[in-house]
Amino acid sequence: MYRIRVYGDPVLRKQAQPITEIDASLRTLVDQMFQTMWQAEGVGLAAPQIGRSIALTVIDPRPLQKDTEPLVILNPRIVEERGACGFEEGCLSVPEIKQDVIRSEFVVVEGMDLEGKTLRIETGDLLARILQHEIDHLNGTLFIDRLATVQRQMVQAQLDAIEKRQRVQTRIKANAKTRGQDGV
Repeated sequence: MYRIRVYGDPVLRKQAQPITEIDASLRTLVDQMFQTMWQAEGVGLAAPQIGRSIALTVIDPRPLQKDTEPLVILNPRIVEERGACGFEEGCLSVPEIKQDVIRSEFVVVEGMDLEGKTLRIETGDLLARILQHEIDHLNGTLFIDRLATVQRQMVQAQLDAIEKRQRVQTRIKANAKTRGQDGV
């Protein structure tokens, strides 16, 4: 299992690199990402959220929508979107903050599965929202970047506190490494 990176970690702001090779290590990473996501009680997890800047996301909407299955998408991209709707979102990388976010109601996403086969997903509702949220992560965008100015101002103090904790944890980890310890 991986530590989920939180707001303030630079990897969350990087453009993820495309995946060019599917091998056993990638399959292991996918399994570990699912385990990490389930442990954190999330419905989606993008590789940057665990410190890997690659275009990979795992999704399992079953806690919120029973008639779905887990999904792995490599190099996903939105090729079509329609409509708009608001819905409360949260994020494993922005803990304790939930806000209404306007997103496309319907999307078409293309990418690859773990066998290297082309995927085309046409969906609305919850899966469309999760896909957009996770693809945003691959582009260095967080859901808080989509908030209206007033919403952002309302949560700014919380964001500052999360970022401060992130900086402290990074310093502790760096100090432990320089002393030859495992770190926190």
